[in-house]
Amino acid sequence: MLTIRRIVLLSLTMLLLAACATTPRFDASGIDLNVTPQQAASQVTTLLGSRQLWGGVIIASSNLKESTQLEILAYPLDSDQKPDTDKTPSGRFIALQQGYLETNSYSQGRLLTVSGVLQENHISHIGEAQYTYPTLLIEQLELWPDRGTPPETRFRFGLGVMLHN
Repeated sequence: MLTIRRIVLLSLTMLLLAACATTPRFDASGIDLNVTPQQAASQVTTLLGSRQLWGGVIIASSNLKESTQLEILAYPLDSDQKPDTDKTPSGRFIALQQGYLETNSYSQGRLLTVSGVLQENHISHIGEAQYTYPTLLIEQLELWPDRGTPPETRFRFGLGVMLHN
């Protein structure tokens, strides 16, 4: 009887630990995670149609007629697939979401990770300089919590005090 209790207790403990473990938010199978936006822009003919997983800081967002365009300064992703802004940026890219995104939510300075299919390059300007942007048609995106907002805790503890007259 004691052995069965131990097995049950051990099983419940393992289940609880597994539930607390974080897993990647994106399926990266079949994606070359070493391809940067700068490389994609220069090798668009060979990479066109490939799936990419990039992230970074939103520079600008705008609603177009049938999609929302996000201009992103790319950073390497950490083990949680979150942009690591302590590393050196790896270029800029355009992410296109079919349909409408609220640009107030996808505002300048927010962190974003996207997976999508590489499209033709988009040529625009940064100031007076011409810049070639690789463009991803978004399949999946993760808007990370605002960096100015402390993360919410999942557990809350409290102490109740009752006063009587």
